[in-house]
Amino acid sequence: MMKKALLFICCIVLISCGEKLVQEPEQLISKEKMADILYDLAILTAAKNTSSEILVKNKIETMDYIYAKYSIDSTQFVESNLYYASIPADYAAIHTAVDKRLESVQKKMEEARKIKADSIKEAREKAQKGPAKTKKDLKVIKADSLP
Repeated sequence: MMKKALLFICCIVLISCGEKLVQEPEQLISKEKMADILYDLAILTAAKNTSSEILVKNKIETMDYIYAKYSIDSTQFVESNLYYASIPADYAAIHTAVDKRLESVQKKMEEARKIKADSIKEAREKAQKGPAKTKKDLKVIKADSLP
């Protein structure tokens, strides 16, 4: 009797764990597209937080831009986001892809800043040394030094 009760409880637990909390929406956005959307949202949010005047000047409304760019509507986005959020492994994978992409862009920007800073430093050092002497300049100097 105890074994049957334990087996019954195990079956209930397994069935309830397999049940989806949120049903898959009819127009589910693919994981890859969702990662692209979340990446763009991260970039736009950062832009809005650092220099919102650019977005205002160009009349860019964050969500309207996303909906137009990806040909989706707000309901499709919200339902897809909720669905993926109900599956932690999928949602984590999407966010990991977004994070990797953001880190890659950040590294490229840091490298570009370093190259620019090095170029400016090099140009300043050359300017402090004075103009470079060319072969033509040296010939003029030799000619002027003759008696």
